Amino acid sequence: MNELNEKQLQIVTSKAQADKAINSLKGILLGINLDGKISKRETNELHQWTISHRNLINRNPFREFMTAIKQVISNEDISTDTIEDLFWLCQKYEGESYYYNTVTADLQTLQGICHGILADGEINEKEVFDLEKWLKGNVHLRTYYPYDEIRSLISSIVADRKVDEEEKLVLKAYLKQFVSLRNKDVSNQIKLETQDIHISGHCTSEPDIQFDGKTFCVTGVLKSGTRENLKQIISDLGGIPTNSVSKNTDYLIVGDNGNPAWAFACYGRKVEKALDLRKAGHTICLVHEFDFMDAIEDLE
Repeated sequence: MNELNEKQLQIVTSKAQADKAINSLKGILLGINLDGKISKRETNELHQWTISHRNLINRNPFREFMTAIKQVISNEDISTDTIEDLFWLCQKYEGESYYYNTVTADLQTLQGICHGILADGEINEKEVFDLEKWLKGNVHLRTYYPYDEIRSLISSIVADRKVDEEEKLVLKAYLKQFVSLRNKDVSNQIKLETQDIHISGHCTSEPDIQFDGKTFCVTGVLKSGTRENLKQIISDLGGIPTNSVSKNTDYLIVGDNGNPAWAFACYGRKVEKALDLRKAGHTICLVHEFDFMDAIEDLE
């Protein structure tokens, strides 16, 4: 019986690994193709994908994928159409039933997109605006890590509809947290470029706040009133105010703190704990106090 269970576990695990690998590849291909240009660094990252997943070579459709990718990277002149052909090949695989649910699959694709964007060590405006478009088209990922964090940062960057060099570096510093580049030269380049940039957690962009039976915690210095007043408002609306962050916390309201850079980062011990919980899979939302007050006004 134990041997049978072990074999069943291997089958399930193999399916999970296959789904994750395909979703990652889809994202990388999307990320690479965002700016309409294919560089040798990017094709090298595709090659490294085949190396890191060679243990799946005997599982359909990986032999086909790896053969196709090897043909692609052996070509000196790679077009965006070729990358789209590989993406189409990935979509064929989607016809099978997935071990992971849609949210998990799309989060893996998002991570792959970040991978593709960073593959050549450069970020341009088109990539940023196309990523913004993808994020807007996948709002069902709201509350899940790292969708909220990435969308919040992208929203703040594109607010003036342009992307300056400092914002590109901030985005590199943030995305490198979710990406493990195989090309060490590119990885070291990004590490060197962003070594002086320190980023913490991001408040959720356009949060969907529900009150009835939901648990709220407040941190930071508020500009909209006292913490006790805010707790009373939460109670009056059916929410449950608490003094600490836990796995049961639904929302962490982050005070402005007088920090002019709040759009890029929220700071504090409770924020760090909330981030750790999000990384562990808990759907706690970090909400800036201004967004929270806007939500309250919409209810009145």
